[in-house]
This record gives sequence, structure tokens and C-alpha cells, in this order.
Amino acid sequence: MTTTDDQQTLRGRSLPGNAPPEETSPSTLEATNVSAWFGKNKVLERVTLTMQPRRVTALIGPSGCGKSTFLRVLNRMHELIPSAQLSGSVTLDGVDIYGPTVPVTDTRNRIGMVFQRPNPFPSMTIAQNVLAGLRLSGTKVANADALVKECLERAGLWREARNRLNEAGGALSGGQQQRLCIARALAVRPSVLLMDEPCSALDPISTRVIEETIRELCDELTIVIVTHNMQQAQRISDDCALFLVDGENMPGHIVEQRHTAELFEDPSDPRTSDYVHGRFG
Repeated sequence: MTTTDDQQTLRGRSLPGNAPPEETSPSTLEATNVSAWFGKNKVLERVTLTMQPRRVTALIGPSGCGKSTFLRVLNRMHELIPSAQLSGSVTLDGVDIYGPTVPVTDTRNRIGMVFQRPNPFPSMTIAQNVLAGLRLSGTKVANADALVKECLERAGLWREARNRLNEAGGALSGGQQQRLCIARALAVRPSVLLMDEPCSALDPISTRVIEETIRELCDELTIVIVTHNMQQAQRISDDCALFLVDGENMPGHIVEQRHTAELFEDPSDPRTSDYVHGRFG
């Protein structure tokens, strides 16, 4: 059970009330024996994984093996589905994020999310998009212009957008929109950034820029990314976990988790070797 002290520990690096955003340090995110259901359909089976600070952890595996569901469990988006159920625990620096005294908004401030398709707010300008999370939470910022510049720089978009800050976010290209969504996630000072196939809808040039951004950001954050691209997982991740299912209508589970180079070059499970070498999936 999460105590009041636990709540304060989690909130200490978030954005309570109208306090300005403060710098955070990367955190350790740990899932222990996580199982998940949609109604009676079990989609995850006892997943245990530690995601280390200043490292990129890639979740790989074929479609339908629970990777994206697991990602949503990590910042409490799974509970938004009425039929969803969950067992096991998820801790952020040792604090249970599902604890009864931990507000969900605090969790989502600490654990940001970037989705598969770019989703800037179409009625907002580029600058307004960056600040949207803060404004929705009622958080005031002493120097909004400086924060916009900082987040766009960190997301690798400042040079392209600096003269377009008052244009609609939807006027940007697909790759630029995705970097705008990254900047928006960074504005609330998360210590963990979750990314669900952030390059799947992008062209190769935009993909390269996003990958470079991810590698730069991992010096400051804990990053967890779902990807179906084996080359991308090798290029950008430090650690890798392979999710599989054992049969039709069976829940997904982790088959193997190791440093990325070891998993691809010397896997311990033959199913891992078959998957990463394209023999199935």
C-alpha cells in the first residue's frame, strides 16, 4: 500500500498546484508480475521488467502480443477502459503508481506518452501545443517563451519551427508533428517517456531525425519504446524485451530480456533467434 510519504515522494518531482515545472532526473520504472485483462480476455501474463534510467528499453514482438497494452499500463492509461483489469505492480523509484493515495495526474506528469500517430491539437498554434499539458493542469509558467524554445530544442524542432510558432501545429509535416508531440510531453518535465511506435507513420528521413532525438533525450530520461522495426531497435535501444504469445487467444508474455546487442547476437531462447532473424512474425 502506498503511504502519504510515498505520495509526497512521487509528487516531489511533478507539478502540484500552480508550481512552475522543475527539472527532474531519470527514474527507474519497474513492473512486477503484471497481468492485464479486457473483460474476461487476458492479454498479459505476469510481465516483469525493469526499465533503467538514462537507457532506452525497446519492446519488440509481433502484433497482438500485448506490447502497447503493457506500455499503457505503465502510465495508468489501461484503467481508462471500463472493462480493463490489472494485477501485479508498477513502481516509479519504488513508489506504487497505482497506490490509493497517488493521483493519476501526478503519474502521467512523471510518465509521459507519445503515440503512434502524431496528435497535435489542431486548433492550437505550435507554441500553444507545447504548453497544452501545463495549461490543462492549471500550471503557471514564469517564462512561457523560454520553455517553448527549450522543449522544441530538446525535441529537435526549434530551428524548423522558430519562425512559425504562431502557425497551427497541424501545418507541420508528419515528422515535425511527432517532434511537436515530444516537445509537448517534455514540457511537464517527465522523468520517463513512453513511445508507442513513434516512427511507424513517418518517412525514412523523419524516422532518422526522431531516432537521433530519442538517443539525445535518453541522457536525461528513462525511455521505453514499442517498435516492430528490428533495425530500429538495434539502432536506438540499450535493452530489449521480446513479447510473444504461445497460441491463439493466449496472453502475451516476455520470452527474453537482455542488453540489445546480446539479445540480437546471442539470444538464449530459440524463439528469440527465430523472431529477430525474420523466421516468423
